[in-house]
Amino acid sequence: MTKLNLTPFLALVRKDLQLFLRDRRALLINLVLPIAIATFFGYLFGGSGDAKTGTIDVALVQQDSGPIGQRIGAALKLDASLHITDMSAAAARTAVGKGSQKAAIIIPDGFGEAAGAALFNAADKPRIEVLYDPSQQAVLAMVKGLLTQQVMQIVSAEMFGGAGGQAFTDKSIKKLESALDGDPAKASLRELLGSLKKFQATPAMQATPQSGKSAGLSMPFTTSDQPVTSGPRQAGYNGYAHAFAGMGVQFILFLGVDMGIGILLARRSGIFNRLLAAPIGLNTVLLARAASAAIIALFLLCVMFGFAVLVFGVHIANPVGFLGVGLCFAMLTASFGLLIAAFGKTPEAARGIAVAATLIMVMLGGAWVPSFLFPAWVQQVGLAVPTRWAIDGLDAMTWRGLGMEAAATAMAAQLAFTVLFGVLALIKFQRERA
Repeated sequence: MTKLNLTPFLALVRKDLQLFLRDRRALLINLVLPIAIATFFGYLFGGSGDAKTGTIDVALVQQDSGPIGQRIGAALKLDASLHITDMSAAAARTAVGKGSQKAAIIIPDGFGEAAGAALFNAADKPRIEVLYDPSQQAVLAMVKGLLTQQVMQIVSAEMFGGAGGQAFTDKSIKKLESALDGDPAKASLRELLGSLKKFQATPAMQATPQSGKSAGLSMPFTTSDQPVTSGPRQAGYNGYAHAFAGMGVQFILFLGVDMGIGILLARRSGIFNRLLAAPIGLNTVLLARAASAAIIALFLLCVMFGFAVLVFGVHIANPVGFLGVGLCFAMLTASFGLLIAAFGKTPEAARGIAVAATLIMVMLGGAWVPSFLFPAWVQQVGLAVPTRWAIDGLDAMTWRGLGMEAAATAMAAQLAFTVLFGVLALIKFQRERA
C-alpha cells in the first residue's frame, strides 16, 4: 500500500473545498432545503414545547333524540380535543372514507335508555358504531377513550339522579317483585335498586339539575404531567432539535452519495486515472476526497444547528459531545461515499441504489417518525443501522441533555461503521487496480 503524501493530500482537499464553496446553488440547496424541511417537521413534533396541538375532525351522527343521547352529543362538542361536525350516517361514512373526517360516531336511536338499563344488567348492551380512517389508528383509541368518558358520566348521572333513572328504577323493582322466585341474585338486585331509589330521592340529588353539577360517575383521579429530560430544566423538550438531527443526517448522507458518484464520474472521464498516474498514490486521492467530504459534512451540520439555536431556541446541552458526535458522523458520511464509489458499477446505477439505501437507513434511524412506533423487530434492526446512532447521539447532546457517556456510545458505534465502510472500500479499490 502506498504511503500518504501530505502535500498533494492537502492540495486535493483544498481544491474540493474551493469547488464546493464556489457552487453557490449547491451550497444553498445543501443548507436551505434541509433547514426548511427540518423546520416543518420540528413544528409537527411540537416545536419549542408550547405549540398548540390541532383538534381531531370527527363526524357525529345523532340518531338518538332522547335526553341522554343529546347530552352525550353536546358533551362531545364541548371537548377541546375534538372538532365535531353533525352529519347523516351516509355523509359521515363518505367523509371518513375520503379522509376529510378522521372518525365518525354514530349514536343510535334509543341508545340513552338502553345504556341506562345496561348499567345494572350485563346483557343486551347497546352499541355505538365508530367509523375510522384505517391510517389513523391512534385517533381511534383517543376518540373511543373520550367517548367512554362522556357516556359513563352522563349515563350514570341520569341513572343516579335523573328522571329517566327514577322511572327505570321503579320499573325494574316492580319487575323483580313479580319474578323473585327465591332467586338470591334477583333479591340482591332488588335490594340494590331499592337503595338506589332512596338515594335518588335525597335532596342533594334532586338539587343537582339546578346546580348544574354532574351526579354521575367521573374519573377518580387526575394526572400531573411532567416532561422529564436530563438537560437544564429551563431548556425542556424542543421538537426542532430532533427534526434538525433527522433532516441533517439525511441530507448530509446525500452529500456522501454525491461524493461517491463524483468519484465514479471522474473514473469514467479518465480524470481519476490521470491523478493516479501522477506520483500521488491511490490512498492519497481517496483519503483527500474523504477528508474534504467530512469537513463539508461537519460544516453543514454545525450551520444547520446554529440556525436552530438562533431561530428556534434549540439548546445544545453538551457542546463537546455534540462536536464529537458530529465529527464521527462526518467521517461516517465520507466512508459511506467511498463505499458507493468502490462498489458502484456506473454513476446512474450507483445513485439509485445509494439513494434508496440512504432513505431506508434514515427511516429506520427514526428521522421521520419516532422509532417506538415501529414493530419490535424493526426497532431491533434499527440498532444495526448507523443513522440510528447518529440521530440518537445528536438527540442526547441537545434536548435530552445527556453526558459524555451517551456521546461516547454514539461515537463508538459510528466509528465502527466508518472503519467497516472505509476498509471495504479501500480493499475493493486496491483489487481493481491490481
